[in-house]
Amino acid sequence: MALKMRFLYYSSKSKIKSMAQLVKAEFDLSQNHNSIDIIPPAYGCENERLVILAVSGKGEPDDVLRRFCLELNKKAANNVALVVDGDEKMASGLIEALKTAGTNVFEDVHYVKAGSIPFLGGKVSDEEKTVLLNWINDKVQNLK
Repeated sequence: MALKMRFLYYSSKSKIKSMAQLVKAEFDLSQNHNSIDIIPPAYGCENERLVILAVSGKGEPDDVLRRFCLELNKKAANNVALVVDGDEKMASGLIEALKTAGTNVFEDVHYVKAGSIPFLGGKVSDEEKTVLLNWINDKVQNLK
C-alpha cells in the first residue's frame, strides 16, 4: 500500500513546482490526483501520513499560510515536513503554528534557494534532487 502523502506549496516559483513533481514521481503519488496542490488546497487534508509544505517567503508567514497551518491537526496530517525558500523566521513561524494545531512537525527544515528569475525554468540540479529526496526518505523512515 502506498504512503498517504501530499506535497503542498505556497510559492509561485517554478523550481518549487519542479520539486513537487520530483517527489510525486519518487513516491509514486500519481494514484492520488490531488497529491500536489497549492495552499490552500482544493481538497482538504484528511488522515495524511505525511504532508510536505514547500513555501517561499521571508519573515512572518502571511495570514493565509498561517491559518492553513493552524488547520493541520492530527485528523488532517499526522506528520508535516517543511521545505522553505526563505529565512529561519518564516520556518519558525510555520513550526509554531503547526505545533499549535497539534500535528507532529519535523523541526529539521529543508532550506532551498529557488531563485527569483522566473524565465530560468526552475531546474532542480542533480545534487539538489538527491539532497531533497534523501531528506524526504529520512522523514518517511521516521514517521510517527
